[in-house]
Amino acid sequence: MEFSTQTTAALQQLRSAALGVGVFADGVLTPAADVIDRASEGAIRAVLKTEFKGKAGTHLVLRNLPGVKAERVIVVGLGKQQEYSAAAHAGAEQVFASACIGLNVGDGVSALSSVECEGTTLRSRSRALAAAALRAGYRYEATLTKDREPAPRLKKMLVWTTRAKAAEAQEGLKEGSAIGNGVNLARLLGDLPPNVCTPTYLGETAKKLGKEFKSLKVEVLNRKQIEAEGMGSFLSVAKGSDEPPVFIVLRHAPAADKKDKGKAPLVLVGKGLTFDSGGISIKPAANMDEMKYDMCGAASVLGTLRAVAELDLNREVIGLIASCENMPSARANKPGDVVTSMSGQTIEILNTDAEGRLVLCDALTYAERFKPEAVIDIATLTGACVVALGHVNSGLFSKDDELANDLLAAGREAGDTAWRMPLDDAYQEQLRSKFADMANIGGMPAGSVTAACFLSRYASSYRWAHLDIAGTAWKSGKEKGATGRPVPLLTQFLMSRSEA
Repeated sequence: MEFSTQTTAALQQLRSAALGVGVFADGVLTPAADVIDRASEGAIRAVLKTEFKGKAGTHLVLRNLPGVKAERVIVVGLGKQQEYSAAAHAGAEQVFASACIGLNVGDGVSALSSVECEGTTLRSRSRALAAAALRAGYRYEATLTKDREPAPRLKKMLVWTTRAKAAEAQEGLKEGSAIGNGVNLARLLGDLPPNVCTPTYLGETAKKLGKEFKSLKVEVLNRKQIEAEGMGSFLSVAKGSDEPPVFIVLRHAPAADKKDKGKAPLVLVGKGLTFDSGGISIKPAANMDEMKYDMCGAASVLGTLRAVAELDLNREVIGLIASCENMPSARANKPGDVVTSMSGQTIEILNTDAEGRLVLCDALTYAERFKPEAVIDIATLTGACVVALGHVNSGLFSKDDELANDLLAAGREAGDTAWRMPLDDAYQEQLRSKFADMANIGGMPAGSVTAACFLSRYASSYRWAHLDIAGTAWKSGKEKGATGRPVPLLTQFLMSRSEA
């Protein structure tokens, strides 16, 4: 999709298939809506008196207005004026983009970014439009024999602004486009069936990214190479499946003249369980199909690295993905087994369905060799996090206040929020084992916290944060599908670190 700016001063003279303007729930028109209302002799105020109330998440299409060159004016509700925020603006852009898709138009112009609100800039508001347009245009077609609905015709989206601010808006559109492309890659990988999106498939996807972007260097380790690294914990999970495991290393290395010299790399670590049956501790049959989404941490790393490479950020960013299946077989881990991790620490496996941490712990140890500035792991790790936070916020765990606050701020700016959870040392006691250095579960109480405590034992040599995305990586029910979260949060965080 193409993104650009529209700098014509006379909004009513702008020729477009769809023009988006906003109105507040109290009947107040934004300046852009007021221009269109005056040009059309009160058409917008007329509908406000009757059928449209300006509530957030709603829109109304007005066609062939007198005095207005745009074929359609999409009036978007912005909610209460005193409550208008960055999140409300992003929601409004999503409504406009989705309306354009639904109307099957080829182009659209949004004047919503001209509405200022606290905590935003024209750049961030334009970023929201581009990301929303790409999100709205996503269609899963990979395993369908025929299209259920026609492909979107929307090929061009523009931000209405002044010539003086066009460069700022264009920068935001560039960022939003990269984020949107990264999100949609993560969504596609998550939505693919597990017999297609295998560990090998993730490795091939990484290699394709390496060919597409010159800044990305990709290495995919096979089973023998993983064994040579001593990743006993990761391999113990993989041994129950016929699908071979892979360990993927992606390195975004900016050109020497662009690189922010003297700064250590930032490392993202993704859980890549392309299917999780639970192993011997097998899951209930109901909804087990959704365990194809247990690789959404890995998908978010691939999506984020794609965005980073598209933007060609001046920081070195490394993505690590440990990918395998967790299946029951004669070779599979058994409750009571003790395995040795890459770090040398031993683990008693009390539940084979707590496998994500067994995979991640070796990846976290591997990350030490890069002497990173910070490491963030991303995983659909615990159902307990869904119980705690639902499907609104990802769970954030870290003892590093600065790192945690930076991630929380990035999530707020990107509209991809997280909530900080406790990580007190007192919870570590629940992981005590008589037969190993630790158990892989700590019982029912505070399950998401003890899982993070387990991972923290492998991340003591660097600044570290853990994102539990079990509640935010996908949706169930009639809206079933991957969300692409937390690619926006991670990309925003990395952009802010690149500007610093």
